[in-house]
Amino acid sequence: MKKYIVLPIMIIALLISVACNTPVEPEPTAVAIQSTATTEPTVEPTATKVPPTRTPDPTATQVAAPATATAIPTSTAAPTEEPTATATEVPTDVPTEKPTAEPTIAPTATSEPSSGEATAEGSGNTETENSSEGATEPSPTTAAAPVTSGPVEQPPYEASSCSDRYPCNDDPAGWEARIRVPAGYRVQYFAYIPGQQPTGMAYGPDGLLYVATQGGTIYTVDSNGNANGYVSGLIAPTGIAFRPGTSQLYVSSRVREDNLDGEAQIVVIEGGGIRQLVGGLPCCYAFMHGPHGIVFGVDGMGYVGVGARSDHGELLTDPAVQAELHPYEAGIMRFDPNSGAMTRFADGLRNPYGLAIDGNGTIFATDNGPDYGPPDEMHRIVAGANHGYPWYDCAECFPKPAEVNPLAPTYNFIPHSSPTGMVAYKANQFPGGYNNLFVTLWSAFPGAQKVMRFGPNGVGASDFAMGFAAPIDVEVDTAGNLYIADWATGIIFKISYTG
Repeated sequence: MKKYIVLPIMIIALLISVACNTPVEPEPTAVAIQSTATTEPTVEPTATKVPPTRTPDPTATQVAAPATATAIPTSTAAPTEEPTATATEVPTDVPTEKPTAEPTIAPTATSEPSSGEATAEGSGNTETENSSEGATEPSPTTAAAPVTSGPVEQPPYEASSCSDRYPCNDDPAGWEARIRVPAGYRVQYFAYIPGQQPTGMAYGPDGLLYVATQGGTIYTVDSNGNANGYVSGLIAPTGIAFRPGTSQLYVSSRVREDNLDGEAQIVVIEGGGIRQLVGGLPCCYAFMHGPHGIVFGVDGMGYVGVGARSDHGELLTDPAVQAELHPYEAGIMRFDPNSGAMTRFADGLRNPYGLAIDGNGTIFATDNGPDYGPPDEMHRIVAGANHGYPWYDCAECFPKPAEVNPLAPTYNFIPHSSPTGMVAYKANQFPGGYNNLFVTLWSAFPGAQKVMRFGPNGVGASDFAMGFAAPIDVEVDTAGNLYIADWATGIIFKISYTG
């Protein structure tokens, strides 16, 4: 994400506008994080020079931003550590082979027969995408647009006793009346975690919804919407995913919050215990820049999106100099879920917050663009390819080498919309929904604050749900219900198809 350091007044305004009462939150279980020291190889900056030009600030004034955005220091060297697998012994209850069951990989069909009206198509990428198996390249199928039942429009802001724009956070009826969904769908105020800002969700093998929060606690939410603390002690966890066939929860979070010398990690949580799997990941250029979404591929390996250490590849201490790219920065990384050994899978993603793998094994990612204002993006990920970063077209951007040919995005979102969470729908409840993609647009810039729906292969875009304050992640349960976490309010919404 971006824009957070330039709008502190609006940060306060947004939080006031969505805040209500402060009920007592569920008590989490305090758990100490076990970790070991990681090796930190040095990455030297290059001497490439361009005329220094200040990146323009966004002009919109309604941005859903964090309560404590981290300011960018003006000195100190850029982060240099390379992530390494920790020396922690893998517990005996962690499988050493790929699990035989792969619940995240659905059948190979790409769409269902549908009778709804097709929506306008997005700008598709004509490149053939790589699956998470690396060597296999499934051919793109004919992508039908998602089925909708009439347009969905952003509702007007309405004052309440708690806000000049939104219902009170603890007002289920008010929020259910506000959120707009297509005809035939029902939205429910499913759960509320008071005083917390959700950042990611994962549906567990135990039938519970796991919700990571910016404050460092992961909560479980049962089928009745009751939230309870599961583990705490993490710093700003965002990516959260269960390894298929196990009860192991993989989480990306921060270790050290510092714009120029930050560090992040991937941990494994099982039985309430937290074990660091990978440390030393690059982190913390700005709020929510670091490792984020985690998914598991048909190959049994984990994939994590890791953000860049600067806006457009510049050295933060001298923006006229192009920084040397960290080995695990600005791309999709592939890691062994047992040992933590990590390799670079795909390049050129500035801040890939959400990842999803569809029923064909194809990886998709959302990406937040640089501050000068080009569109935010969604990509079908191609192994080994560059997807754009840092080769942007702006006065202060660096010239692209002739041998680099970045892939075009699969879809362009409006600038500064901050696409975050993403899920591939591999259930059958929604008509024509199989292999559709759902994406949250987190910011409060006009045209965001909503959930978008795409057909198979990311083709065919439509507005699916609108009226949120700051929707940040989306998840699907085994019955095909869709859950949306709202960062600004702590509310989890549930959308079902009722016909």
